[in-house]
Amino acid sequence: ASVFVCINIFKPEIHSTNLMPALQSYWFVPHVTVYILSYAMLGAATITSIIQLRNFQKNKVDEKLYHLMDNLVYVGLGFLLLGMLMGAVWAKEAWGHYWSWDPKETWAFITSCGYLLYIHMRLRNRYPKIALWILSISFVLLMITWVGVNYLPSAQGSVHVYS
Repeated sequence: ASVFVCINIFKPEIHSTNLMPALQSYWFVPHVTVYILSYAMLGAATITSIIQLRNFQKNKVDEKLYHLMDNLVYVGLGFLLLGMLMGAVWAKEAWGHYWSWDPKETWAFITSCGYLLYIHMRLRNRYPKIALWILSISFVLLMITWVGVNYLPSAQGSVHVYS
């Protein structure tokens, strides 16, 4: 946060360009903020899942860590779904339709399905090691959604690529 504050103080001219009309919506800031909160929660849950996988190998499973991990996923998935909902409302305002199945939206849907699969596996509590792996794989899906989709050839015409 300090780095970004310093950039804003010492180089304010980098933010003086006008945004494209679709980004001048009041939905922009809450949509992005909720997504970043979601990514932070789900990233922390992934770190705890890696720790649990290492504990699994040592036969020292920590129930408190499971409880923390589950709560992080619940809150993170809630923020992820809220971000998708706000994005849909914003899309309706900007482009006239709620969902267009462009690559970013499709991968956001795939990512949310991955976290829902983790929750399902944890609630069944039959295969805890598989659930931990699903959580780690879901974070890879999240990173593909956030960064990787922009490099796909199909995403070059997407409304989510702002270059």
